[in-house]
Amino acid sequence: MVKKVFVSGLVGAVVLLVWTFVLNGIFGFNARLSMKQVPDEREVYNVLRATITEPGRYLCNPALTSDGRFPGNEPVFGIQYSGFGHEAAGLGVISGLLQFLVVPLIGAWMLSITSEQFRSRFLNRALFFAVIGFLLAVTGDLNSFGIGASPLTVALIFAARTIVTWTILGLVIAALMRPVRQTRPAR
Repeated sequence: MVKKVFVSGLVGAVVLLVWTFVLNGIFGFNARLSMKQVPDEREVYNVLRATITEPGRYLCNPALTSDGRFPGNEPVFGIQYSGFGHEAAGLGVISGLLQFLVVPLIGAWMLSITSEQFRSRFLNRALFFAVIGFLLAVTGDLNSFGIGASPLTVALIFAARTIVTWTILGLVIAALMRPVRQTRPAR
């Protein structure tokens, strides 16, 4: 079983890498939804650079009304600063590659410790990963919706991407982690 887990996890990592490259590298999925260009970027950048010096997530609210409340129809802007510049992009790539390797291996291992009866059906093995994707989408992607964050449509699209990604990963690992057929002794 250890060999199946390892091989399934490695093949899953390759599939995950290829899927992500096609989705983001070729079709620009992530860039189109979460990396939009700011008009007058230089001016905005200079104001942010002078104002925001500590890493963190910031909100920029409209001025309070005369009765001390935020106006209901004015935008709220979210600003995120990690503390890194473009020199850290290489670390991000290495971190992403490690995640692409480790996550499918952990998923394959988690599947391997389920009951034989559960693992005996392809659909169960595949749905195991789809459910993980659903849980990650609900607890991760949908949490990005809110004031100063992503619009609901973007959060839902990212959640759908997470579910589809984990389902594809599940189909691959489910196909590779077929149970060993038990032969019945001759009578």
